Amino acid sequence: LLARQVGVPALVVFMNKVDMVDDEELLELVEMEVRELLSSYQFPGDDIPITKGSALAAVEGRDAKIGEEAILALMASVDAYIPQPERPVDLPFLMPVEDVFSISGRGTVVTGRIEKGVVKVGE
Repeated sequence: LLARQVGVPALVVFMNKVDMVDDEELLELVEMEVRELLSSYQFPGDDIPITKGSALAAVEGRDAKIGEEAILALMASVDAYIPQPERPVDLPFLMPVEDVFSISGRGTVVTGRIEKGVVKVGE
């Protein structure tokens, strides 16, 4: 599993396209297999939150249970299970530039990951 190889410490799972499966037992079987696979890569398979839903149903605004509600449940799982990365906020701001984009009407925009410090609008 690539996540383990690159050092991802925690993850959550979204089982997508559940609207294409009518058999609830099949969905449970897939969930069990996903948990076994995660465990085989030294992730806590029994503890990782797995959310079932349909991204397409969420985008199209149909079947709220597997659409919008599932996406909200996924985000709640991310908030609850994925730890907030520690970043020293008392040090000077440092954000290595990873990419640069020229956006018409906006100018040049850079992207990156903040490694330390804080920045506020207008700085």
